[in-house]
Amino acid sequence: MNREPYRISRALRVQRWWLKSSIRFLFSVGGRVRLAGIANIPLGTPYVAAINHVSIFDPPLLMVFWPETLEVIGAVDMFEKPVLGQILKGWGTVPVHRGQYDRELMETVLALLRAGHAMLIAPEGSRSHEPAMRRAKPGIAYIVDEARVPVLPVGIVGTTDDIFSRALRFQRPVLELRIGKPLMLPPIEGRGEARREARQRNADLVMQHIAGLLPPEYRGVYAGSAIDPG
Repeated sequence: MNREPYRISRALRVQRWWLKSSIRFLFSVGGRVRLAGIANIPLGTPYVAAINHVSIFDPPLLMVFWPETLEVIGAVDMFEKPVLGQILKGWGTVPVHRGQYDRELMETVLALLRAGHAMLIAPEGSRSHEPAMRRAKPGIAYIVDEARVPVLPVGIVGTTDDIFSRALRFQRPVLELRIGKPLMLPPIEGRGEARREARQRNADLVMQHIAGLLPPEYRGVYAGSAIDPG
């Protein structure tokens, strides 16, 4: 199947600039945002930024404070949320149907990576509503194996569900993006069940690197296997 090269229209670029400016202002007023490890980002090259996913605040925080524009994939049901849905649509987020194999989605993701763009993904598949990490879905391993791009682990701290109410009480919670070093995942080999297990191992490996960037109470199922970034 021949696809048109992945392109971002000028109108979408302008729309993203407006969203980035306004949402960044709101985060800066309501909280104290800190970024660590910016030098680890391979700017101007394709990669997958992988995050832990606590709340609906995670993707917007990364989208607006990241030093370059990220392409984003997001669950279809998130598009129905009153505010977040408008942000995702305005950003040009690629919709995902959870729990389903979507060939068109995979082709779009691979096309944007091959066009040189960087992408944001939450390997857990959905937000946990608590700091503790849940086990990753294998989708990230499939994408990275097909595209052969590095994964950039990013640990997010402070984006609990109560940050909006805390901001209204002028507490200005600290919101941290802890950026690890890029890693290349082992090639996926084998067939059938062996191949599925290899994908899950690679997805778990990504999460272990993210866990190493997080405080112990955030590590959840990866508490005993977190990989120290040092």
